[in-house]
Amino acid sequence: MSKRILIAPLDWGLGHATRCIPIIRHLLDIRQHPVIAASGRPLSLLKAEFPEVESVDFEGYNISYPQGSGMAWKMFRSTPQILKRIKEEGSELDGLITKLKLDAVISDNRFGLYSDRIPCVYMTHQVMIKAPFFETTLYRMHMNYMRKFNHVWIPDFENDGLSGDLAHKYPKPFNGQYIGPLSRFSALNSEEKTDVLVLISGPEPQRTRFENLVLEQLKGFEGNVTAVVGTPDKEFDRTEGNMRVVSHLNAEQLQQEIASAKLIVSRSGYSTIMDLAAMGKKAVFVSTPGQTEQEYLAKLFDGKGIHLAVKQSDLHLMEAMERSKTYCGFQPRKMDEFKPVIDAFITSLS
Repeated sequence: MSKRILIAPLDWGLGHATRCIPIIRHLLDIRQHPVIAASGRPLSLLKAEFPEVESVDFEGYNISYPQGSGMAWKMFRSTPQILKRIKEEGSELDGLITKLKLDAVISDNRFGLYSDRIPCVYMTHQVMIKAPFFETTLYRMHMNYMRKFNHVWIPDFENDGLSGDLAHKYPKPFNGQYIGPLSRFSALNSEEKTDVLVLISGPEPQRTRFENLVLEQLKGFEGNVTAVVGTPDKEFDRTEGNMRVVSHLNAEQLQQEIASAKLIVSRSGYSTIMDLAAMGKKAVFVSTPGQTEQEYLAKLFDGKGIHLAVKQSDLHLMEAMERSKTYCGFQPRKMDEFKPVIDAFITSLS
């Protein structure tokens, strides 16, 4: 009998939504009934990817980046707002369980979506929350939330992982397991016809600032460029000189664009890293200013000689593209370890 599974990604950029795509796909493949719970751009993205899947507009945490790089201070000041929303979403989940006749929940980094009425999964790659201070305290606080769920799924390999300290520095919770990375993509044999593919993502206002900076610097570039600017709530596809600028591509279209690109320019978010690892591509990483997780991951792969990392304030794209030639990029990695985990979870619901 088909089970109704609520899929609820965090609304921090699009990465949490995109890594739910392979989960939703697999649930559909095994004849289950996923229900999407999201808002804003994440909801637009998932509805465009799965127009046939039931969805509900479910408010997120509504955290925006500061204009500058003081993200840690911004998050500290936003703590009361976040805690309030966590409490509210827990109460709202109780109503959704009854209204939508839910059998289980898969929460991607939404802390309040647990219940004693149905099994609930919490998914995170940040067992340890990377921060400039109070790292151990934040780990303990996060652990307290993780223990409230029936299962914690960590989207990384247990050995030779992609997340470094984030999922491996401290012990995982008693209910945690590594399920392998999650990517909507796999490697394709494709001619690399695009010189540069720019992937713009993340919360505002930094998403727009990154878009403006990169597109301005690429105006003098003689090669061909495709820029996907990460606004699925808008629809445009235009040509600006040597550049194709498109609001959003579905997973199949974006997979082909990545396969056809010689070099990717993007943020160093973990979902992007999983996608590039799946496809075996090379990138120039420009971490979001003040986003400690992205800064850590960019530095991690730069230190391994895999991807060049450049601070946004120091970005000179022509120079960065030249420097990136000495980096090796990822070798393609298969990412289907999560499927038997989901199969076992569904079996347990029966």
